[in-house]
Amino acid sequence: MNAPTISLKGLDLRAEIDRLRRERNAVILGHYYQAPEIQDISDFVGDSLDLSRKAQATDADVIAFCGVRFMAETAKILSPDKIVVLPDMDAGCSLEDSCPPDQFRAFREAHPDHIALTYINSSAEVKALSDIIVTSSSAETILAQIPREQKIIFGPDKHLGGWLARKTGRDMLLWPGVCIVHEAFSETELLKLKAQHPLAPVLAHPECPAHILDHADEIGSTSAILSYALTSPSETIIVATEPHIIHQMEKAAPHKNFIGAPGADGNCNCNMCPYMALNTMEKLYLSLRDLEPRIEMDEALRVAARKPLERMLDMAAATVGKGDVGRPILAEA
Repeated sequence: MNAPTISLKGLDLRAEIDRLRRERNAVILGHYYQAPEIQDISDFVGDSLDLSRKAQATDADVIAFCGVRFMAETAKILSPDKIVVLPDMDAGCSLEDSCPPDQFRAFREAHPDHIALTYINSSAEVKALSDIIVTSSSAETILAQIPREQKIIFGPDKHLGGWLARKTGRDMLLWPGVCIVHEAFSETELLKLKAQHPLAPVLAHPECPAHILDHADEIGSTSAILSYALTSPSETIIVATEPHIIHQMEKAAPHKNFIGAPGADGNCNCNMCPYMALNTMEKLYLSLRDLEPRIEMDEALRVAARKPLERMLDMAAATVGKGDVGRPILAEA
């Protein structure tokens, strides 16, 4: 049952969360797309897989994942002995929703000669139906290790898949999913913004449509975008991803001017993730107090979903010259 949205009058939420963190031996994970107050109270702030791996390496008994459901599931897949709570179980993902497991299974069965490279923004059930999981930062490295004659299904993000296809020349069968946040950016408004700031580089996440990526100076994962923003000599930077990542940029480089790429009317909040926004300090407090809502997973599903995740980790660590490039990856039943 989801924790209600309430105001706990008279309660110092930050102090209470810190107390419960100690009492529960909990680690709090905050995704870059979370509200600033949640980022600031988190033990680790980052992207989804990096956060899960950091939590896995701790001796924490409880993981409070301030992100969305597939991220908390990934943490549970990698840390089955830890209690994993998500402040609001309704914090889903449009990409996950676009790829129902039964439809994905049928799609795979209709293309038995294809392997499935699946973006980490997917449910545990879809991960279990996949051959290799990828992230936006590891996908190109992994593609380089798959023989060019091997047919590939890429899902659920058609924009990430399309960007990879254009960049690598690989012909992939794309699942037609999109991220509603990155779909909301306006090319017309972005061009207006670029005209106002002609020296400002545009940083974009590859979940953006091609007409946005065409105007980007740097395309990469949330971590890559953050790194570029902090190392770039530019004083003004335009950021085309969920704008809460700008909080980390402003903390690390307060002298720079970071501008979120605009939506259709130039100043709407349509590029803020409504799912990420469901997590609040009140709900984080309640999830640590009650250890609910809790991520539970059938062990057979967890093991099946972990296999393609581990394959990704192995392949992402592989380098040219170590015998891994071009090794055959065969479709599985």
